[in-house]
Amino acid sequence: MAILPVLTFPDDVLRRPCSEAEPGTGQIRELADNMIETMYAAPGIGLAAPQVGLSIRMVVVDVTAVIGEPEPHVFLNPAIARSEGTITFEEGCLSLPELSVEIDRAQKIEVHFQDLDGNRKSLEAEDLLAVAIQHEIDHLEGRLILDYTSTVRRDMYRRMARKMRAQGL
Repeated sequence: MAILPVLTFPDDVLRRPCSEAEPGTGQIRELADNMIETMYAAPGIGLAAPQVGLSIRMVVVDVTAVIGEPEPHVFLNPAIARSEGTITFEEGCLSLPELSVEIDRAQKIEVHFQDLDGNRKSLEAEDLLAVAIQHEIDHLEGRLILDYTSTVRRDMYRRMARKMRAQGL
């Protein structure tokens, strides 16, 4: 397994809607393993393929690793089928260092997806797991937590990100 470089804003791939992932290949399995390893090393609780430079609909999530045994989930071509309630959560993102944003999300969701073999599955999630899945699915649509902030805060972050990039940080 390998730890992959995580792209940061304003990299263009983070803003592109992703194409369907092709399950059932050795490449997709290797990518899943590498993304999980990268997520844990970051450390984070989720990672989407665009964050490692691939514009495909694939995310990994594990909200248990920080408090217990790792339980990674791999979602290929995920889509939220049902949602209910609202939860407000302060979210950070590996691709937007130094930024956290309070976001209202659905408290409970049902997500439909394919597993690594291409089997269609669904999962009901709530609270932190639901938030993490919604956050990662946003990445697949080219949306970032920055999009949930005010125009002023967005512009300030853009300037800071350009400065950090120019300094090689």
